[in-house]
Amino acid sequence: MTFDTATILPPLFRCLEALGLIARHLDPSEFAAAMDAVGTPDAALREVRAQMSEADLADEVNACLAASSDAALAGFDGLRAALDSGTMMAVFRTLRYLPRAQEALYPLAAMIPAVNKFFLDPSLRDDADALSRAMQQQRDGETGVIHVNNERGSRGGYSLYVPESYTPDQAWPLVVALHGGSGNGCDFLWTWLRDARSFGAILVAPTSIGNSLGSTWALMGDDNDTPNFARIVDDVRARYAIDPKRMMLTGMSDGGTFCYVTGLEARSPFTHLAPVSATFHPMLIETADRERLRGLPIHLVHGEKDWMFPVEVARQAERAFVAVGANVTYREIGDLAHTYPREINPAIMSWMNKSST
Repeated sequence: MTFDTATILPPLFRCLEALGLIARHLDPSEFAAAMDAVGTPDAALREVRAQMSEADLADEVNACLAASSDAALAGFDGLRAALDSGTMMAVFRTLRYLPRAQEALYPLAAMIPAVNKFFLDPSLRDDADALSRAMQQQRDGETGVIHVNNERGSRGGYSLYVPESYTPDQAWPLVVALHGGSGNGCDFLWTWLRDARSFGAILVAPTSIGNSLGSTWALMGDDNDTPNFARIVDDVRARYAIDPKRMMLTGMSDGGTFCYVTGLEARSPFTHLAPVSATFHPMLIETADRERLRGLPIHLVHGEKDWMFPVEVARQAERAFVAVGANVTYREIGDLAHTYPREINPAIMSWMNKSST
């Protein structure tokens, strides 16, 4: 009997959404409560996944569904093991299964309407034009998800998403999104892909070169990442029609902090900065180019419950940037700890578009 692919999609979507909720609300002091609140959505997925035979996996669609399901189920297994052991680093490592599950599923967005909807912003899921525009086949090497020397475990490359509806007869905004410490661009791409796909932006997620501090950005010492950024941005601009007035640099945690380090330089190509859950030191402004700071659009987002970089550092950053004439938008999120709040992406995209006119 041929496997009915429609049976696996609802439990798979529920599992991916549940993993996303855990990632969004992750707080060491509330991890157990978050797991209780999510419950066991993986039970239904395990049951359906077990119905797939080896023969079923020869089909391309089923193979994608199986790979996505297996990654999601591994995520739940890892989270429960981490809950038993009380090791938070295991939680962070395990949540990397979420972008892997999304990446395995994404090729089906052009084939299956339900998957197409899943990778659109909820506000557009009943919009016939948006659904039609998004449900296009990628053009190999030109649109869709492209990794440029950016396999997991490598350093210095980048992952790229170009909307399948891309045409060069209009200028597209560019979003460069920086992962947190010990992360990589291949995974962090999925933090922004749905929004780039929904609202029309070319998305780049580089991986840091790494330094003596480990697999993070050049926050001190020699800065090998800024010249690497310049190369990457030049490469993307040479291949695609990028709007020079809408080039945003954003990032999470160490990636957000590196937005300051590289984005405040006079030669920076970025027109907008949007650091999230970043740390800040007044010396960043003291060494910055004052002409660049004047009127520069900066969108700061921070959580009141941030346990790594207390919210006062963001409040201090807001005051300091306002004092030197930057155009600052500041948002504090009451239930946010030290995680990335994906729900802010549409507002950040709207802010970039409005402040570029």
